[in-house]
Amino acid sequence: MDTSEALDKLRDIAAADPAARKALLVAAADPKYPLREFCKVAGDLGCPMNEMDLAFAGEEAYAAIRRSTNGGGENSPLLEGGDDDYSIFLAELKAMQ
Repeated sequence: MDTSEALDKLRDIAAADPAARKALLVAAADPKYPLREFCKVAGDLGCPMNEMDLAFAGEEAYAAIRRSTNGGGENSPLLEGGDDDYSIFLAELKAMQ
């Protein structure tokens, strides 16, 4: 299971289980090691992932889109945005509360 699939599965778990959602949000708010703690809780919920994969989730796809959009030269439209999958996931969890 890749990181995007794991986040999708976690989203479903968090939507169905408020305790799991709270555990993920508390872990992500850890002041010292938020990614490590988040990955630990995710693994406990059956969605193992490592910190580096989580940190870069979505970055490769965004970079490819950006290259294809901005690679057309001077008149090419700029692509804005690009929140990573992890940030989007956390925002969705917070919205579920």
